[in-house]
Amino acid sequence: MASTEKQKKSTTPRAKVRPAGFPTRDQVMEFITSSDQPAGKREIAKAFGLKGQEKIALKALLKDMADEGLIDIGPARAFHKMGGVPKVTVLRIVDVDDTTLIATPERWEAEGQPAPRLRVVERGKRGALTIGDRILARTEEAGRGWVAHPMKKLAKASEELLGVVEEGPKEQNGVGKLWLRPVDKRIRRDTPISDAGTAKPGDLVLAEPVGRPPRITARVTDILGDPFAPRSFSLIAIHKHGIPHVFSEQVEKEAVTASGLPLHEDKREDLRHLPIVAIDPVDARDHDDAVWAAPDDDPANPGGYRAIVAIADVSYYVRPGSALDREARKRGNSVYFPDLVVPMLPHQLSSDMCSLRAGEDRAAMACHLIVNAAGKVTSWRFSRSVIRVAAVLAYEDAQAAIDGAKDHALLEPALRPLWACWALLRRAREKRDPLALDLPERRVVLDEWGKIVSVAVRERLDAHMLIEDYMIAANVAAAKALEAKKAPVMYRDHEPPSRDKLVALKDYLATFDIDFALGQVIKPSTFNRLIERVGEAEEKPQIMEQILRSQTQAYYSPQNMGHFGLALGSYAHFTSPIRRYADLLVHRALVGAYGLELPAPKGGALPDRTALSGEDYENMGRVGEMISQHERRAMEAERETVDRYVAAFLAAHVGDLVDARITGVQNFGFFATVEGLGGDGLVPVSTLGDERFYYDEAARALQGVESGDRYTVGQRLQLRLAEADPINGALRFELPDALPQRPSFRKDRARPGIKRGRPANIRHIGSTRGKHKKR
Repeated sequence: MASTEKQKKSTTPRAKVRPAGFPTRDQVMEFITSSDQPAGKREIAKAFGLKGQEKIALKALLKDMADEGLIDIGPARAFHKMGGVPKVTVLRIVDVDDTTLIATPERWEAEGQPAPRLRVVERGKRGALTIGDRILARTEEAGRGWVAHPMKKLAKASEELLGVVEEGPKEQNGVGKLWLRPVDKRIRRDTPISDAGTAKPGDLVLAEPVGRPPRITARVTDILGDPFAPRSFSLIAIHKHGIPHVFSEQVEKEAVTASGLPLHEDKREDLRHLPIVAIDPVDARDHDDAVWAAPDDDPANPGGYRAIVAIADVSYYVRPGSALDREARKRGNSVYFPDLVVPMLPHQLSSDMCSLRAGEDRAAMACHLIVNAAGKVTSWRFSRSVIRVAAVLAYEDAQAAIDGAKDHALLEPALRPLWACWALLRRAREKRDPLALDLPERRVVLDEWGKIVSVAVRERLDAHMLIEDYMIAANVAAAKALEAKKAPVMYRDHEPPSRDKLVALKDYLATFDIDFALGQVIKPSTFNRLIERVGEAEEKPQIMEQILRSQTQAYYSPQNMGHFGLALGSYAHFTSPIRRYADLLVHRALVGAYGLELPAPKGGALPDRTALSGEDYENMGRVGEMISQHERRAMEAERETVDRYVAAFLAAHVGDLVDARITGVQNFGFFATVEGLGGDGLVPVSTLGDERFYYDEAARALQGVESGDRYTVGQRLQLRLAEADPINGALRFELPDALPQRPSFRKDRARPGIKRGRPANIRHIGSTRGKHKKR
């Protein structure tokens, strides 16, 4: 009988003998689902005190449970309940639903089941998370779904590689190996391509890494086309930074519905009789602000002016809780490239109904200002209005009319009063003494086929400063108007520089023999007086750049921290709701605080209200963090794209001498920028000759041991342009008398002309100056 039972057990599937005291399936399942750590075989064995043969039996049990569909194996060989999510796992944030971030498991291997979407629950201010971020999170089931509690923000994974396919040297079969050349100039090594699909050399592609270090290869997943075709440089930035650039059908449809809303002229203040003008860049794609001014006829305000800053009434069309609203919040802002715009709102709104076109009736939120003879704004009010812009003028044309260089019909009725009122505002600005850093802005000019015509520095005109001061006045009025009603405000905060940055600035200025006292009260005027002391010295541009680097980054928040750079106690963005979500929230807050609601739309296709919703109010802190991050993402993408255009423009000048200025020094060489154009390039120390150099970290300088030749930040010199790479925006320079280095296809696929590791002719001195010895 015993032998018969034994025979039955040996022939019955999965009925294996388990050691005494061995955990049951239920016990193992309970441990896996309740563990706060990844539950791998080792953790399970340790929890139940299993050793030797028991571990072998556990391995078999886990295989059985997996085969039976009870559990699944996830990252790091950890087990979790089939169809569920490990208790602790790596997630990637992929979407935002209203203000709730949505994440999915970074790895999901359950066949036939879609990856779950987890709601991310943040406690306190753990650092703003946004789409594309990776987190280590503790997960739990909640109702019918899953929630994730972030434990740690992880480094971005290089899951997608963006680059250009290149062919290496021809091999015996006449075909060269394919490599992926990265578009990010910080990545100095190419990746061999193991699966190119239909991609050909020269194609711009997206690829995913395959394998494990050090044997990583790339598998091409998407072919984006010719990297030199029009708009490709912008597409590189869009893909690299994960910028949402395609509107869903639902959002586009809702934009069409919203654009058809009646203006309700009878419910709005009619300002169509005023000669309001929009003054914008010559290449502006949308017009969201217009201005008007006239002498104040109130005897109580002698010498004063009345002014109106009219802003597109975007909150009327983009309502809280709508699909348009969710998409705008996800984007945070429009992104402006030289060749295209990625708008925050669909073109039906951003380029049409919410763009203040000349001669067309438009819905506007008007800020009415009273300015006294000293330039102080003494009162303000806000109204929902209907306007008809008299003209859209380029900055240059408005300035030419004021200067008498060009006739314009609106010179007397519109422009002269605007300039006269601005003279008062400027007087008040000078008294406030905000930070005055006049740094050049590069402008890439393209022809109609997307080819580069020129790269130039934008000229700074009085017309620019006029519009800037009117916008600042309206922004301040919006913040103060909401404060007066104790209504929520999305402030634009800019905090004073940190002590660490001030110490670094002091050390930097000391290299120019300029004193900077740390004990003083730091105000914007402190830096202005410093710039005045420098005068027109050769080093003025780099000192201004260093002052800029010492400043903190501005951000959005419902807490008022003031605006250091503008020397203002309360400041909010109100003037660009077409392209900034923060401004849209300020408009909604004004609608609610001052009773500016309009009749609800018919048909129920759009939400009834345009005022700030309860959800908007509750989530302002979280939204402020998100849109601040989106703003930084846009700035980086825009800057990188201009760098690529600059490199493409300079590619025709490789071998020429250029006037340059050193912007950074490292132990492997120094970086320089072409005067007037920008775009940083490296001068490798290996090209400085056979002489030994030492790197003085405190002075940020390289100095030759025998010759004494010194290369330091701010120094101007002529360099030969050795290489200009439009794909990643990188430049490489050489000294004029350096021996030319031909780019070569090297086995390690490092950038041509750049060797790995510390160069043989460099000696690092560190941060203690004066302790080096010549050798």
